[in-house]
Amino acid sequence: MDERRHEERTRAHYARGLPGYHDWFARLTGAPSGLSALTLRLWLAGFGTIFCLGSGVALLVYLPPLAWFGWLLVALGIVALLDLGWVAHRKRRGEPG
Repeated sequence: MDERRHEERTRAHYARGLPGYHDWFARLTGAPSGLSALTLRLWLAGFGTIFCLGSGVALLVYLPPLAWFGWLLVALGIVALLDLGWVAHRKRRGEPG
């Protein structure tokens, strides 16, 4: 087993950037790994959560013939809420972005 995979990561590890974290091709070409725009993703997930859940509930209450679209928006709002939680976890862990 690779011992590096099980070591505890610190903020310094994330500040330097993890080698090839998202780009497996970087190992072959030597290109630096890209950084994720976590703050932007956090804002977009927050907007998506508020917009989708609010619009979905409004459609369910005020326009019952469009209930299927309201349920679709509620489902998308729940997905956005899960993404919001995951991105917040990654930012709290110390990843840059």
